[in-house]
Amino acid sequence: MSEDQDDTGGGIATADTADSDTGFAPDPERVESLREVADDVRGDTSESKQLANILYRTSDLYDEDEETSPEEIVRNVKFILEVTERGGLDR
Repeated sequence: MSEDQDDTGGGIATADTADSDTGFAPDPERVESLREVADDVRGDTSESKQLANILYRTSDLYDEDEETSPEEIVRNVKFILEVTERGGLDR
């Protein structure tokens, strides 16, 4: 079994600690932290709302009640950016 340093600077992530479907183990503390940051950065500008939405969506990877994958999140983020580029959903 290979071990890799996780990108948060925290402990070691192994296949035994990762969720078998997504590769991300449930981590309520990480969910809470990401969602707190999302709430902090959310503001009146579209950019801050976008960033908050991306952070919130990313937190779903670590939420045991959510079923998502990194691929789904990437598709969702691309959609968010495309909608903004077009000027909103109404166009």
